[in-house]
Amino acid sequence: MTDTFAATPVSVQFTPDGGPGKHRIGLVVLSNDYAIERDFMNVRAGDDVALFSARIANTPDCTVETLQMMASHITDTAALIVPEGRLDVVAYACTSGTVVMGYEKICDLVHAARPGVPVVTPITASLAALDRFGATRLAVLTPYVDDVNALIAAHLNAQGKEVCAFSTFNIEDNEVMAALPPEAIYQAALEADRPEAEALFISCTAIRAMDVVDRIEQAIGKPVVTANQAVIWQCLRWSGFDRKIDGYGQLLKLQD
Repeated sequence: MTDTFAATPVSVQFTPDGGPGKHRIGLVVLSNDYAIERDFMNVRAGDDVALFSARIANTPDCTVETLQMMASHITDTAALIVPEGRLDVVAYACTSGTVVMGYEKICDLVHAARPGVPVVTPITASLAALDRFGATRLAVLTPYVDDVNALIAAHLNAQGKEVCAFSTFNIEDNEVMAALPPEAIYQAALEADRPEAEALFISCTAIRAMDVVDRIEQAIGKPVVTANQAVIWQCLRWSGFDRKIDGYGQLLKLQD
């Protein structure tokens, strides 16, 4: 006769409470992005905000051609994020990738896995943030090479923004972007700003611009919108979290 293992059932009675996270955010993050999950954690919006992420395959280089290659992986990656669970919003965390592929295409690819869930992207969130400040004339800072920069500038212009100046670190390697020191971003932001600009936009989710956004705003005396800051802001607001957060620029202090 074979012995059968039997654990002792506990007597505790319970009612399922829905699990972690009153506000649930799904994040499709690039395989070689070191910054955006860290930025979400550093903001520490509260225990009632839960972040669930999955990583999408990406190449070592950031070019127009390589950015397009992510399209075939977006649906499968989104499907990995708590597949049977509730999500209030899903963010695709690539500014340049959204510009290259288009917001509607990103939405369609995410909705193939998570139908009906609102989709946030860095460029659409950043434009919404700039509109919230009433900023039309922009100074722009990116880490990208110029084939990507040209598309960013054209997209901003198409959305009614006037680019007063466009500055870049001219980096193609994603690992080098990740290793860009925040102090270098701060100094470059001061160099990128122009007196006629109403706001400074810092593109790219892969760089640590949020570390210095407060300092930049204090130095230049105008709003600064970074890609990660805007994604976090819109994800929080669309998920129903509306409390202000200090330490990461004016945007996260705004309340609707």
